[in-house]
Amino acid sequence: YEDDRLLVANKPKGMVVHPAPGNYQGTLVNALLYHCAGSLSGIGGQLRPGIVHRIDKNTSGLLVVAKDDAAHTALSAQMACHSIHRLYQAVVYGGFKQDSGFVEGNIGRSPQDRKKMALVARGGKPAYTGWQVLDRYKGFTHLQLQLKTGRTHQIRVHMASIGHPVAGDDVYGPRAVIRSLGGQCLHAKTLGFVHPGTGEYMEFDSPLPEYFTQFLQTLKREEL
Repeated sequence: YEDDRLLVANKPKGMVVHPAPGNYQGTLVNALLYHCAGSLSGIGGQLRPGIVHRIDKNTSGLLVVAKDDAAHTALSAQMACHSIHRLYQAVVYGGFKQDSGFVEGNIGRSPQDRKKMALVARGGKPAYTGWQVLDRYKGFTHLQLQLKTGRTHQIRVHMASIGHPVAGDDVYGPRAVIRSLGGQCLHAKTLGFVHPGTGEYMEFDSPLPEYFTQFLQTLKREEL
């Protein structure tokens, strides 16, 4: 979706959102700058023009991008007060006795590994992830997850913290990672927000990508 104030993009797995050390080319920002002829909000700075929120390189799904500073400020305010509606889907290890629940706990840098995030007893930022079972398989569960906060690696850290890491996650998952997934089986499927220009609530939904649906098919075949 695109209008004169913002656009919504469906980021593929493997694409970095904005340039960073080791990833200066082929990012979502590079593509947006070309597509919008440089007409993006400057609030994020030179490396992150228009970027209101991010999703990890190996997470697929929806992002809203601001084209001007007023739209960026309004969308960031919605993000800060947790009014932006965000639903993810994931396949995680293990089974759940309950059909729904939540994980709550502060997320900060891991004391053991500064490259990783972790639940921390002191400091960090509050984080809440609600989960709902969509389907159960042998050794795995297909979940819908709702974010009330948007911390770095939030879903991946929260699910790993309760013993259900995301399938394919080579950072928070088991050592015997499922390499065929090319990263975590996690998709930002639904995104809803109030348009900063019209005041209208808008909601977008993206289909599950091929890597995700193929993995579900594999799990279904193993059930037979």
